Amino acid sequence: MKSLQRHLPRITFILLALSLAALATRGLEDTTRMLIVGSLAMFACAWSSAIHLLGGRAALHFVLIAVTLGWGAEELGSQYGWFFGDYTYTDVLGPTVGSVPFVIPLMWFVLTYIAYVLANLMVWQTPVDGATPLGQTLTQSFLAAMIVTAYDLGADPYLVFKLKAWVMHKPDGWWFGETLQGFVGWMFVSFTIVFLFRLSLRRRPPVAAATVSRIHTLVPLAIYGGNMVFQACLGVPVETRTIALFAMGIPLLTALFGWSRWQMPALAAVPAVPAVPATPAAATRLTVVAREA
Repeated sequence: MKSLQRHLPRITFILLALSLAALATRGLEDTTRMLIVGSLAMFACAWSSAIHLLGGRAALHFVLIAVTLGWGAEELGSQYGWFFGDYTYTDVLGPTVGSVPFVIPLMWFVLTYIAYVLANLMVWQTPVDGATPLGQTLTQSFLAAMIVTAYDLGADPYLVFKLKAWVMHKPDGWWFGETLQGFVGWMFVSFTIVFLFRLSLRRRPPVAAATVSRIHTLVPLAIYGGNMVFQACLGVPVETRTIALFAMGIPLLTALFGWSRWQMPALAAVPAVPAVPATPAAATRLTVVAREA
């Protein structure tokens, strides 16, 4: 029963996401249906992970900040060409809110939450660093924005040229036909989302769940790694496959090392020593070892 209660938030979110996906994809093309289902599943898993690592209140704040700012930036971009350049969404990504497919703001949360966790593991070897000084808040937010943009280096060309999810009205940019302005926009919007969330933690520090398992922290790493493998195997143009392997692989591998160090204190066993040394020499050795430890 306790195990079921511990996993109930994740199960609930995933079931809700799949139910919404079934309703949202009725009558749509197979590609669109698959994209919506995948996006909702990633959103549900990321939110569930955030609830365990940050607590329900902080996780909800993160979702609201990311979804609101993500939608606002995309709406301004598609309507007026702000942040990402002049572009228009097609119907490939499904139903829209305004001129933006509804899955796009959800993915802004997924990506920025993943980047928040990876940045913490890379630098501090912990998935959540809580309320931090302003300097650390700025630098960690910038690192998270770089992690998000590393994903976009391969994702944007694939979505434009392979899936045709949106149309860029200036097709002669320097990045496989895309303008560099788009990546500046990704950096700016990602930085703003993570920075504002981190600022909110200074007023209300996160409160993690009573029990946090490895799975809760591995969820964002697994989503990021899965997207990296997809881009490395199926990226379009083919040059982006190598780019994705290094651009996403380096932060992912570094975060995995940080994750392994984060787990070590919980797994480390206290060395067994005899309560009473057998000889004076043994007592001396134990004293030296204790002082060195």
